[in-house]
Amino acid sequence: MKILIVDDEPLARTRLCRLIEGIPGMTIAGTAGNGLEALALAARLEPDIVLLDIRMPEMDGLEAAQHLGQLEKPPAVIFTTAYDNHALAAFETQAVDYLVKPIRQERLIAALGKAQKINRAQLIKLAEAQNHPHARKFLNVGTQNRIDLVPVDEILYLQADQKYVTVRHINGSNLIEESLKSLEDEFQPQFIRIHRNALAARKFV
Repeated sequence: MKILIVDDEPLARTRLCRLIEGIPGMTIAGTAGNGLEALALAARLEPDIVLLDIRMPEMDGLEAAQHLGQLEKPPAVIFTTAYDNHALAAFETQAVDYLVKPIRQERLIAALGKAQKINRAQLIKLAEAQNHPHARKFLNVGTQNRIDLVPVDEILYLQADQKYVTVRHINGSNLIEESLKSLEDEFQPQFIRIHRNALAARKFV
């Protein structure tokens, strides 16, 4: 099983690497220091499991998990954090398990074992069931196994077009397969409904 380790603290990444090196059948595919780096590596390396810290700069682990769930081959996500008050939000996304730092090897082994037992169909089902516990800072407009992120604060408007939504932003436009209603619920009051099939960014109105 290929594992991607994501944590903004170098010492935490090193410690996890050491713990995993002693577990048979597990290999470290790579490491990343924040959510944006993690998404780029995950699209390229296709890890089976991502050990994902929650509190990180640029993009936190909760949002990174949402984007990872949109990959063609979504990895199993295990959150690692020093803050156990994030537990509920973590399980509302597609996390397989949740580890509180400092992580003990026996607890890590149990979480990895749980991740191994989940098949691709179950991971996709978990990803589809997620309800965005907090508003994303980016929308993924990439296709198939490509991640292409557009900052939400650069979006001019969102327009429904049958089962797709056109994302019009300052650098062009893209189609995403999300419902306008779910986007409205997630991004209120940042976006306002200006038509039955369109939301506009409040700051650009």
